[in-house]
Amino acid sequence: ALAAGAAPALGLLIVRNYDGPRLRFGLIIAWALAGAAAASLTGGVAGPLAVWCLAPIVAAGLVGGAHRLAQGAALALLAVALTGLAQAAGLTGPPPAGALGFGLGFTGLATIAVGAAAALMLTGRRAAQAAIAAPVPQTAPAAPVAAGAGDEARAILDAQPFLILVLDAAGRIERAFGHAPPSAPGHAMRGDGLLDLVSDADRTLLREALDEASRGGVARFAFRPGGAGQVWLALDIARLPEGGASDVRLAACLRDVSAERAREAGLEAARADAEALAISKARFLANMSHELRTPLNAIMGFSDIMRQKIFGTLPGKYVEYADLIHDAGSHLLDLINDVLDMSKIEAAKYELNLERLDAREPVAAALRLMRVQADDVGVQLRGVLPSQSLEVDADRRALKQITLNLISNALKFTPRGGLVTVSLQALAGAMELSVADSGIGIAADDLERLGRPFEQAGDTAQQSKGTGLGLSLVRAFAELHGGEMVIESRLGEGTAVTIRLPVLAPDEAASEAPPETPAVAHGGAQVIAFNPQR
Repeated sequence: ALAAGAAPALGLLIVRNYDGPRLRFGLIIAWALAGAAAASLTGGVAGPLAVWCLAPIVAAGLVGGAHRLAQGAALALLAVALTGLAQAAGLTGPPPAGALGFGLGFTGLATIAVGAAAALMLTGRRAAQAAIAAPVPQTAPAAPVAAGAGDEARAILDAQPFLILVLDAAGRIERAFGHAPPSAPGHAMRGDGLLDLVSDADRTLLREALDEASRGGVARFAFRPGGAGQVWLALDIARLPEGGASDVRLAACLRDVSAERAREAGLEAARADAEALAISKARFLANMSHELRTPLNAIMGFSDIMRQKIFGTLPGKYVEYADLIHDAGSHLLDLINDVLDMSKIEAAKYELNLERLDAREPVAAALRLMRVQADDVGVQLRGVLPSQSLEVDADRRALKQITLNLISNALKFTPRGGLVTVSLQALAGAMELSVADSGIGIAADDLERLGRPFEQAGDTAQQSKGTGLGLSLVRAFAELHGGEMVIESRLGEGTAVTIRLPVLAPDEAASEAPPETPAVAHGGAQVIAFNPQR
């Protein structure tokens, strides 16, 4: 009799990790059959274990739910009826007497009493959690609202535009509130309806989301019903506070996110189109610049022949026109070269030709080229270079182009009688090239924009002197070398642009302060030996 009565409890321990509505109802039936068997083995309805026929009611209270109590009561009556029928048919054993009968009677009453107390405690805890989930309005009378709090909470849940589900740990639907999306009809939102919506390929992801939520986290799972079509559903899952390790219940919100997915896909497609358009533009500019350089070289070559009068003398006016053609062609060729370089950089096609070289060479070459232009505008051009070799691993053409662009900008915006100083040194483990002028300066608002392609500072008259590509190329070349460009300026006082490149050769990085030597003349520009400690 004791073994029969304890069998449902042992079965509960074995299947505690497999919870569900069917299993709960099965446990109540098992308690009814076990109680009837124990009572029949110990004398029937008058025996000491007849009280175990009430075990289905206690079991229903433990698993929860008003409908469970009704099931437990019905099954308890069935257990009593089965015991009575067995006793009438003479199938019951004799009732134990003496100490054994007393012990069995005490055991039966004690177990039923403990089970009933546990059921009452669980019922009270569920009621308290329901009251927290549906707060009572402060202005309403306490008694009527408390009585209808559950109905009010259900009405609120049913009014939601989303579908709110109560799931077990396996993803089966126990209850549903609110409105199902059109792609998930309401009749499918029962039992295994959610699992049927998910394709076989996505069920592993659903299981992972359920497991994460069961461990106390919050999980999100998005899927396409049936695995095809443009419809997307999202499931936000969290664990309910009630229940223990063997009674995990989850709350989930199911909603249609097709519009959000379509918007994200549209944004991603727009981004890809913009990137493709930018690359196409850069390639077009690179190809166009390359094609324009060929006829420009011919124009400049023929105009140079006319200027030098190789095939005979020309009237004075034609010589002047040839000079103008050559100057305009040179200016246009410089602009095209800048556009070509910038297009290559934007298209990630520009490759540095790194070599070991003396950094003074490209800087001095740029000074020699710009000396004539400085003399024409009446600006003194001065170079402050180290007296000893400054070995770097860099692109020779890029260093020369950086210096040319910086000097050209400085000369454009420095009035006659001004000064432009080009300094080169090794400082703090990097090569530092600085071009400072005593020109008109740059406003603070314009400093943030400079360095981007086609961005210019100043008024219309000042912007007409350039294209806005010079500084952007300087910054791009510096960043390709892993360096940076820094601009410091004040209106009416001048501007200093500093380029720092981590390109020093290993032996140069160890010694950054060469001995001071007298000033020397170099290529028409004043070159002064530089000592960083001065």
